[in-house]
Amino acid sequence: MSVIKILTLNSHSLIEENYKSKLNSFVDAVIKEQPDIIALQEVNQTASEKSAFDIRHYSLYEDSGVIKEDNHVLNAVRLLEKAGHKYHFVWIPVKNGYDRFDEGIALMSKSPIVETVGFYVSNIVDYTNWKTRKILGIRTEDFPDEWFFSVHYGWWNDDEEPFSAQWKMTEDFLEKYSKIWLMGDFNNPAEIRNEGYDLIEASGWYDTYKLAENKDKGLTVENLIDGWKDKISRTDGMRIDQIWCSEKVSVKHSEVVFDGKKYPVVSDHYGVMIEV
Repeated sequence: MSVIKILTLNSHSLIEENYKSKLNSFVDAVIKEQPDIIALQEVNQTASEKSAFDIRHYSLYEDSGVIKEDNHVLNAVRLLEKAGHKYHFVWIPVKNGYDRFDEGIALMSKSPIVETVGFYVSNIVDYTNWKTRKILGIRTEDFPDEWFFSVHYGWWNDDEEPFSAQWKMTEDFLEKYSKIWLMGDFNNPAEIRNEGYDLIEASGWYDTYKLAENKDKGLTVENLIDGWKDKISRTDGMRIDQIWCSEKVSVKHSEVVFDGKKYPVVSDHYGVMIEV
């Protein structure tokens, strides 16, 4: 029996074609797998949608903003509850997406959330600028001594918002915390040397994929997607969605999910799930 199961996914959410079908596929997988912690990125809601009032198991945070009726994580939590599975969650908006969405990041937990923290990792803090970046973290009742962060970083070679600067802000902020999990879209392929991936590893963090006793190829993006089309002309696959830990842990499994093999594709990214 696993001590903890963690899932991360850049959901792309409302932007996806056949969104409702993909939402149901995501919820079905969560019901089957029962992850303790779920980190989500690109968690959208329509900015013009009406505010949601019936919000259960929601951890209000100072930067939460207004939850709208079509908020992706709210949709998922409601469907899970209808199926008899309670998940607590927190969501914060980060920036305007595609000129019509509040794009944010979220965390879901099977146990109640006892503390939440969020902070900017970009120098740009303009809600209308798509390069604005934040990360979000929680502690839970089941794992009170561990912090779980959902992250979505910029690119290594961005002159205005380079990953190296965002990583420095992250490390400076997290210095006061103990055991930490960083989960999400790092936008730094593990296959490229002397860039973001190597910087994280050189900073003393542990890639759970490398630690895993059992693993697959780990690739979470197989085609050119938004954000990468102007940076590379082709790809044989990238492992940009990752789970890192501040401590060396024993990882039983690391597997790619929502890739059409292990559960249907629900986003332009595949997810990553580990058992520790």
